[in-house]
Amino acid sequence: MSHAAASPLAHPIRRLAGGLLALGFSALMAACGGSYDEEDCSAAGQKEWLGAYMNDWYFWYQLSPRPNPASFAEVLDYYDALLYTGGTQAFPAADRYSRSESTESFNRFYGDGATLGYGVAVNGLEVQAGQPLYVRYVEPASDAAVQGVQRGDEVLSINGRTAAELILANDYSVLTANRAGDRLTLQLRRGGVTRTVVVEARVFDLTPVSGARVVASPNGRLLGYLMVKDMVSQARASLDSAFALFQSQGVQDVVLDLRYNGGGLVSVGATVASYIAGARGLSGGTGRTYSALLYNDKRALANNQTFFFENRTNALGVARVYVLTGPRTASASEQVINGLRGVDVQVVTVGDTTFGKPVGSLPAGYCGTTYSAVNFESTNARNEGRYFDGFDATCPVAEDFTRDAGALDDPLLVAAAHHADNGACPAPAVSAKPALTRAEKAAQRRAWRFDERDAMVPR
Repeated sequence: MSHAAASPLAHPIRRLAGGLLALGFSALMAACGGSYDEEDCSAAGQKEWLGAYMNDWYFWYQLSPRPNPASFAEVLDYYDALLYTGGTQAFPAADRYSRSESTESFNRFYGDGATLGYGVAVNGLEVQAGQPLYVRYVEPASDAAVQGVQRGDEVLSINGRTAAELILANDYSVLTANRAGDRLTLQLRRGGVTRTVVVEARVFDLTPVSGARVVASPNGRLLGYLMVKDMVSQARASLDSAFALFQSQGVQDVVLDLRYNGGGLVSVGATVASYIAGARGLSGGTGRTYSALLYNDKRALANNQTFFFENRTNALGVARVYVLTGPRTASASEQVINGLRGVDVQVVTVGDTTFGKPVGSLPAGYCGTTYSAVNFESTNARNEGRYFDGFDATCPVAEDFTRDAGALDDPLLVAAAHHADNGACPAPAVSAKPALTRAEKAAQRRAWRFDERDAMVPR
């Protein structure tokens, strides 16, 4: 796909999140014109703060609505009403990126590298009526993993609702736990055997990097495969170990699996890209631009920021990288693709079109809620950005949820190995239904409820 060059602009895109521990909650509040001790947590006080914050920091503040806060009983309803609704030539689509969550949840994820949940995810974005619903991912440290739930299990029902009902309603919110101790009853089928599993919601540590290993292509090229699920600081040690392995084994191509990566910290994405780019990301030993974060005209002078490629001991410095992608590849993971392209690394994307989120948020917390409103857009060393329709796959390949991600028979890894051997994509599989146009894919993504945590946090 093409992606337009972006100049330092006057209208920022919103996405924030509150009280990031690693940044310092009090520092963030001071930056937003207030302090924790001065919070007015009445509904009127929260709305007053929110209106002032959005007018000062929101990327699209010049284009967004200015509703009367008194018209909204709920603070979060007022927040939603402040979001950009689309309609301009530069930004035709409405803001689908800004979100909010409890500050406790945000800090747990980005500070502790942990989350509260059942640990099971399904292929809700891809499934059509009449098709099976599958488990697509299980968090390794979750209770779902302990109970033996696996990718490829067919879901027959969840808490008594049949898979057909869930698919028709396009509602998988039942998979989101509200508190520790909540229970989820799954009726699953595998190999013709049906079983019922009860999974309990827990706080568990994330597994941001997994599956690192060296495999050989059919023609004998050595491929270093790893899945990066979450861009959190806890990923760094595992990343270094993975690339040390790749370097010691003489890996010729890297296969970076970002199909379920909704993003996270910009600095961690820069680290991932630096291991791949090596000397290509450096100039005279100094890092080249990985990503420039461009705020609105009110905040640009004080807040515009550049992240640079890093000089990593175990960097490979490959000229080409295979990135496995899908509709959940978003935000800071798309930033990796864009950043590598900016220093002339050939990025071959395999799978499906990415989500399309070239914007991020500086977290801001107030009264226990963290707001991730869009604050900035991201561009690479060539000033390219605004890939709101996502990055198309170089090699379009349908995912097979009955096969393990990254297994030797995983269609995405098979296609990457084929390209590594032959310099071309494998012949596409014949489909009974017509392929969607790029415009149809973009419209489909705008209608999706993103079921992963998507983020591009400037740290």
